[in-house]
Amino acid sequence: MNVTQVYKEKSWTELNANSSWRLFKIMSEFVEGFEALNKIGPCVSIFGSARMKPEHEYYKATVEIAKELTKKGFGVISGGGPGIMEAANKGAKQGKGRSVGLNITLPHEQYPNKYIDRDKLLNFDYFFVRKVMFVKYSQGFVVMPGGLGTMDEFFEAITLIQTGKIIKFPVVLYSSDYWKGLIDWMKTVMHKKHANVSEEDFDLFTMVDTVRGVVDYIEEFYCNKSKIAPNF
Repeated sequence: MNVTQVYKEKSWTELNANSSWRLFKIMSEFVEGFEALNKIGPCVSIFGSARMKPEHEYYKATVEIAKELTKKGFGVISGGGPGIMEAANKGAKQGKGRSVGLNITLPHEQYPNKYIDRDKLLNFDYFFVRKVMFVKYSQGFVVMPGGLGTMDEFFEAITLIQTGKIIKFPVVLYSSDYWKGLIDWMKTVMHKKHANVSEEDFDLFTMVDTVRGVVDYIEEFYCNKSKIAPNF
């Protein structure tokens, strides 16, 4: 295939004819998200694998983390789907707290779970709009074991904090057994071998192994704060 030939056969304008109109859909998702979440109050987002089953230890731990966070006055935000996301909303329900779901339309594995408050379910077509909502309205990220999407959300958060685009908030990795290999690689290869990250960058997050450790870390972060507000 010759790219020049393709370009001549079908103009760039034709290929992108719908791009401008797509902006209205994107704007509508931002407006809907801002309108709904402006009233939500302090929340913690919990991320993790959509494939985790209810019998798994990480699913059970997520339920307990969410429940304990609601006892501290936080609502819980999840990605709205199954697995760890479901566990987060389930724990929020059990704790009688706010249970928010930011669902994404996908060709497989994503459907809203039944533990989301009916008036707090938002559906998105665009990942980047959804991620803005997570970052703007969460007072903390709890990163449970997960896959590529979970890692994306973790690195997005610490990059925005590192670059000063948002205020610092607690980012907690749960289970050193799961995350230690990644963090060790970051320290030995990214930091020591290539100097692509600084020693201070490892202060942007913490790693814990207990439900109590997660809740205590977030609570201590905010114990001396006079107010809690959106991050930007």
